[in-house]
Amino acid sequence: MGGPVVKLVELRGISIYYPPRIESQTGASPLPPCPFRHAIQGGLSPRACDSSISPPVAPSTSRLPAILSPVMDSNGLLAPPTIHTSSHPPDSPNSDVEDLTPSPSSAVDHAPSSLQVPISPTAKSLGGETLRSRAESFNSTAETTRSRANSFNSKAETTRSRGNSLVTTVRSRFEGDDWTTEEALRPDKTNLKDFEVDNSPFAFSPGQLNKTLNPKSLAAYKALGGIYGLEYGLQTDLVAGLSVDETSIPGKVSFDEATSPTRSQKPLEARRIIAQDVIVTDRQVQGQFHDRKRVFNDNRLPAKKAISIWQLFWNAYNDRVLMILTVAAVISLALGIYEAVGQPPEEGEGPSVDWVEGLAIMVAVIIVVLVTGLNDYRREKQFTALNAKKDDRQVKAIRSGKSVMISVFDVMVGDILHLESGDAIPADGILVSGHGVRCDESSATGESDAMKKTAGSEAWQRIVEGSATSKLDPFIISGSKVLEGVGTYLVTSVGVNSSFGKIMMGLQTENEETPLQAKLSRMANWIGALGTSAAGLLFFVLLFRFVAGLPNNTESPARKGQIFLDILIVAITIIVVAVPEGLPVAVTLALSFATKRMFKENNLVRHLRACETMGNATTICSDKTGTLTQNKMTVVAGLLGTQVNFARDMAMNDEKKSVLTLAAAFGKLSPVTRNLLLQSVAINSTAFEGEEDGKATYLGSKTETALLTMAKEFLGMGPVAEERAGVEVVQLFPFDSDRKCMGVVIRLASGSYRLLVKGAAEIMLAHATQELSDISGVSLDTAVLSESASMLVSANIEDFATQSLRTIAMLYRDFPQWPPAEVQTLEEDRSMAVFEDVFDDMVFLGVVGIQDPLRDGVAHSVKRCQDAGIVVRMVTGDNLTTASAIAVQCGIKTEKGLVMEGPKFRQLSDEDMDSILPNLQVLARSSPDDKRILVSRLKHLGETVAVTGDGTNDGPALKMADVGFSMGIAGTEVAKEASAIILMDDNFSSIVKAVMWGRSVNDAVSKFLQFQLTVNITAVILAFVSAVSSPDMHSVLSAVQLLWVNLIMDTFAALALATDAPTEKILDRKPTPKRAALITTNMWKMIIGQAIYQLIVTFVLYFAGYNILGYNDRCSIQDLGQRYQEECGFLTGLAFETCQIEHCNDSLRTQLNTMVFNTFVWMQIFNEFNNRRLDNKFNIFEGVLRNQFFIGINCIMVGGQIMIIFVGGTAFQITRIDGPQWAVCILCALPCLLWAVLLRCIPDKYAATVFGLAARVWLAGARPTIRVLALLFRPVVRGWRQLSKHVFAPTSRFSRRTAGKIFKKKAAEEGKPHNKGAAAATADVEAGDSSEMKELASSTASPQQAPPPITLTTAT
Repeated sequence: MGGPVVKLVELRGISIYYPPRIESQTGASPLPPCPFRHAIQGGLSPRACDSSISPPVAPSTSRLPAILSPVMDSNGLLAPPTIHTSSHPPDSPNSDVEDLTPSPSSAVDHAPSSLQVPISPTAKSLGGETLRSRAESFNSTAETTRSRANSFNSKAETTRSRGNSLVTTVRSRFEGDDWTTEEALRPDKTNLKDFEVDNSPFAFSPGQLNKTLNPKSLAAYKALGGIYGLEYGLQTDLVAGLSVDETSIPGKVSFDEATSPTRSQKPLEARRIIAQDVIVTDRQVQGQFHDRKRVFNDNRLPAKKAISIWQLFWNAYNDRVLMILTVAAVISLALGIYEAVGQPPEEGEGPSVDWVEGLAIMVAVIIVVLVTGLNDYRREKQFTALNAKKDDRQVKAIRSGKSVMISVFDVMVGDILHLESGDAIPADGILVSGHGVRCDESSATGESDAMKKTAGSEAWQRIVEGSATSKLDPFIISGSKVLEGVGTYLVTSVGVNSSFGKIMMGLQTENEETPLQAKLSRMANWIGALGTSAAGLLFFVLLFRFVAGLPNNTESPARKGQIFLDILIVAITIIVVAVPEGLPVAVTLALSFATKRMFKENNLVRHLRACETMGNATTICSDKTGTLTQNKMTVVAGLLGTQVNFARDMAMNDEKKSVLTLAAAFGKLSPVTRNLLLQSVAINSTAFEGEEDGKATYLGSKTETALLTMAKEFLGMGPVAEERAGVEVVQLFPFDSDRKCMGVVIRLASGSYRLLVKGAAEIMLAHATQELSDISGVSLDTAVLSESASMLVSANIEDFATQSLRTIAMLYRDFPQWPPAEVQTLEEDRSMAVFEDVFDDMVFLGVVGIQDPLRDGVAHSVKRCQDAGIVVRMVTGDNLTTASAIAVQCGIKTEKGLVMEGPKFRQLSDEDMDSILPNLQVLARSSPDDKRILVSRLKHLGETVAVTGDGTNDGPALKMADVGFSMGIAGTEVAKEASAIILMDDNFSSIVKAVMWGRSVNDAVSKFLQFQLTVNITAVILAFVSAVSSPDMHSVLSAVQLLWVNLIMDTFAALALATDAPTEKILDRKPTPKRAALITTNMWKMIIGQAIYQLIVTFVLYFAGYNILGYNDRCSIQDLGQRYQEECGFLTGLAFETCQIEHCNDSLRTQLNTMVFNTFVWMQIFNEFNNRRLDNKFNIFEGVLRNQFFIGINCIMVGGQIMIIFVGGTAFQITRIDGPQWAVCILCALPCLLWAVLLRCIPDKYAATVFGLAARVWLAGARPTIRVLALLFRPVVRGWRQLSKHVFAPTSRFSRRTAGKIFKKKAAEEGKPHNKGAAAATADVEAGDSSEMKELASSTASPQQAPPPITLTTAT
C-alpha cells in the first residue's frame, strides 16, 4: 500500500486517512455488517451506518454526507475506505461537490469500484445555502447565523434554506429536555432496590436503564450519554457485541466516565473480534457473563411460585362432601370409642368395635387425598416443564463479531441483537442501526399505530444539536413486534427488569380450561346431581325406617346415635361415589401425557385446547415450502438474459435449446455483468453469514441462502460482509407477500442510483420491458424486450415450474436521482419513493430455478390424512404450474381436484367460494389474506380447520383457524405467537402425529367416561337396593369399600385409560363432528349392558347366594359342634345352640358380603380392559404391553384388592374367604369380557332404536314423578342452600384463610422473594385464591344450570 497518506477528515474525534495503515488483530476477520447497508467496519462508530444520519449538516436532511466503510483485505489490513458523498448526482443543478477519485497508483488493487471521496474537508454545501456551522462539522463557507459548540440546549431559532426549501428549526422540545441528570434518573419509591447494586463493574444500574422506558424518556437517554454512553457504561461493543469469553469483568466504569462527552472512542484493537473460522456456538466457558447475570439477571422470568405439595393435599381435601364425611367419621369414631370405653358390654358380648368404621373412613379419606394430591403434583410438574419449553426460542445475536443463534433465555444486557420483520422483541433496548424499522407496540404500550424507530446515534446527534423532539423514538420495547424493516439493537434490560417482564409478572395465570374439560365438568355436575338425589332418597327412606322403629328399639342412646350416623355415612359415601370428579381430571391427565409425548414428536403445544381440537380436524391447509418440502434449496437451472440456459444436472438438457453447466454459463459473463448479478444476489438480500449447529452457514430465507451459495460457488463472491461494505444502500423494499418480491436501491460510483428487484418470475417478467443485449459485453447495453423474447422466457419459467422448481427472476433499473422526479414519496420520509411508482420499465437480468425436494414420507402422510377423512389443501406462493406439479407428487391433487390462483379466488363471491371449496385442493400465488379468506369460508361451512403459517402476515389466518400450526424453524415470532402448536421440525408428518394424539386424547376421555358411568350406575343402585332391603339398614358396600371403589374410578382408572398411546389404526375412522354427543350409541350400549350384567351378578349373589352356595345347611347343630365356644360358652342348652346358629349366620353373611364386594371390584378391573376399545372390534388387548402405566396401575389395583380381602377385616367390614369362594368371585367377574363381545355384536342402529324408545317411555313416566319430588323436596333444597350459605361457605372461607396464612408463613420462613417481580407473583397467587373463595361462596346460591343434551349417535 504505497503512496502518500492523506488525512481526509476528522469526524467526531476519528481521523480518517487515505490510504489507512491500521493493522487489525491477527486472524481477525471482517466485522458483521449493518443489517441494511452493512457499512460498519473497523474503528468507525456504527453511528455512520444509519442512512438517516447527517452529522455535518442539519438533521432534517435525508442525505448522508459521508459514509465511511473501510474494508479489511486478506492480510488483515484495512483497505481504502469507501466514502460515499450524499450530495445530488453530478449532473444535478444543485450539486456543488466534486469527486476526488484517487489515482490507480495510490489505490489498492481490490478497492471497490464505487470508491468516492469528497473534494476536501471544506466542501461548500450539499446543495443550497447552509446558514450555520458546527464545531464538529465540515467547515462551511456559507453564511452562518448562529453556532452551537457542543451545547445540548440552545434557545435560538434558526431559519435556513436548502435547495429552495424553507425549513424552520426550533430548539429541542421533548419532556425533560432541561432536566438535570439527577432529575432524569430519579428513582421511584417502589423500585429503589433496582438502583442499588453492590460492587458493580458497570456504570449503570438496572433502575437507571429502566428510566428510558415506562414511559419512553429522551431525557433519561440523554442523561445516560446516549448510545455511546451506554456502549461504554455497559462495557459492550456496538459492532462486535459481547465477547464469548467474558466471565467476570475486572475493570469498573464509573457513571461520569460513561456519560462524559469527552470520552475517547473505542479503538479498533479493543474490539473483541475473533476469526471467522472459529466456531463460537460450541465454546464452553465456565462462569460466562457472571457479572452481567449478577447485576442485571438473565432473560428468564421467575417461575410462578409452584403450589407446594401440602397445598395440593389441602386442595384435594377441600371438597365439601369429603369434609362432611370427615365430620361424620369423627362423630362415629367418638361414639364408637364412647361405646367401647364408657359403656359396659352386654352379657355375652365383647367390647364394642364400632369405632373401627369411623377410623377406617378417616384413613380412607386420607388415602384418597394423598393419591389425588400426588397426582396433581405430578401433573403440575409436567405443565411447568412444558411451559418452560414453550417460552424458549432462538434469537440472532452478534457475539465476538459473529452472528450466532442463541436461546432467548441467554440474552444479556449489552448484547447486540438482530431485528427482522416478524420478530417478537425479547428484551428492552436502543436501536443501534436499522432501515425502515417499524414496531407494533400495542401489546406493551397500548399504542395501536406502527411506531417508526430512529437509530440511537441519530437521536443522540439531534439531542446534541438541540433539534430533538418527542417524536424521536430509538427505544425498542420487549414484547412488541417488528412489522417491517431490519436492524440491530443494544439490549438494556432483560427478564424481570424489562417492560414485558414486568407485565408478565403481573399476568401469570392458571392453566386454561379446555372446551372438553368445561363440557365434562357440566356433565359431571349433572351426574353428581343424579347421584346426590339417589343418596338423598336413600337417606330419607332409611331415616323414616329408623324413626318408625324407635318405639321398639331397646338399644342404648349411643347405639341409636351410631345407627343414625351409619345411615348418614352411607348416604354421603354414595354421593362421593356418584360425583364423577375424575372426569375433568381425566382430561387433564390425558392432555398432560399427550403434550409431553407430542413434544418428543416435534409438536410444541402452546394452547391445550388445540390438542383435543386437532383430533377432530376435517381439513388441513398446508404451506409448501419447508412443510411438504425439505426447505433445502439449491439453484439447479436458470436463464441468463434471454438466451443462455444453464442446469446443474445435464439430464435436464433439452433438444430444442442448448443448456450449459453453471460454471460454463457464468463464465460467459463480463465483469460488469457479473458485478450486476452479484449485486442482485448479495446486496438485495437479508440473509447473512453466521453459525448454526456449530457450523458456518448462511442464515435467513432459504431462497436467499440458495442464491448466496450459487454466488459463492460460481460468481466468486467473498464474505458477504465485504461485498456489502462497499455499497451504499439508499432505500430498502422488504419482501412483501402480496407483491411477491423485494428490492433495494444503491448509489453507484457515478452518482446515479440503481434499483435491484428479485421475486416471483412471472410477476417480474410482467414488469420488464428491456433486456441485456449482451451478457458478455463490456458495458450494460440494453435492448427492448421483444414479444418473442418474452414468450421464450415465459416458456422457460413454465418448463422450470413443471419440474417443481421455484422460479426467481432478477430485474434492475438505473435512475439519475433518488427519489426519481414525479414519483410519489412516503409521507413520513420524502427521501423514500413508493415502490409501485418505480417498479416499472425494468431490465430483465435472468431467472433461476430453485429445487426444494419433497420430504421423505410426505406422500404417505398425506394419504393417511385422506384415509382419516381429512382433506389436505396446499396453499403456496408458487405459481400455478409449480404448485400443481408438487401437489401431484404429494398426492394432494387428484383428477377431480381444482387448482386456483389467489387473485382469482379472492374475487369470487361467498356463494361461489362455497361451491368450489369442496373440490379446491391447491391455492397458488396466494397471499396471507387469501389464506385467511379460505379459512374463514371453510369454518363457515362447518369444517374444523387446521392451517400452517410461517410469516408475520399469516397471523390472522393462524388465529382464525381452529388449530394454527407455525413453523419452528422458518416461522417468525409473530406467527408462533398467533399459533396454537409449533412444528419444531416444520414437517407435515408432525401434523399427522398431532392428529393422532388429538384423537387419542378424545378417546381417552371417552374410555374413562364409559368406565366411570358403568361403575357409578352399578355402585349406586347396588348400595341403594341392598340398604333398603337390609333389616339392619346396612348397604352391602360399606362406606370404606365405596371409598376404595371411588379411588379406583377417579384416579387409578384415569391414569390407566388416559395413557394409551395412539396407533396408526386411529386414523382409519372419520373425524368426530363438532356437535357430536359426548356419549355415543356404542358407549351407551356398553355402559348399560355392562351395568345390567354387573347388577344381575351382584344381586344374585346377595339375595340368592345363601341357597346357591348351600349356606343354609352349614349352620345345623350337628355341623357346628363346639364351635363359637368363646362367644357362646357362657350359655347352656337351647340358648347356646341359638347363639351358635346366630354367629354362624352372621359369619356366612359377612363372607357372602365379602364375595359380593370382591366380585364387584374384579368386574371393574376386567371391565377396564373392555373400555380400552371404543369401537365394535374384539381385540381389547391390542397394544396393552406398550402401555406401562396401564399394566402398573392394574397391578396396584389387583394387589390392593387382594390385600384388602386378606387383611381388611373389621375396617372394611369383611372377612377372609377361602379358595373356592375366590374361584366363585373370579368366575362371576370374568364373563364380563365375554359379555362385552356379545354387546359389540349388536349393531349400533338397533341399539339406538331401543334406547330411543326406552328414553321416551322413561321420560313419559318420570316427568310427573320429577315434578312431585321437586315439589316435596323444594323446602329441603332451600334449607340446604341456606345451610351452605351460612355454615359451609363461612367454614370454607375460614379454612382457606387459615391454610393460606400457614403456607404464607412457611414461604416467608423459607426465604422472601428476591425481587419485586417474585413478590408480585406471590401476591397474584393470593389474589387468585381470594377470587376462588368468592366464586365458591357465590356458587352455593347460584341456580342450577340446564342439563347438557345427551344425543344418541351411531359410531362408525
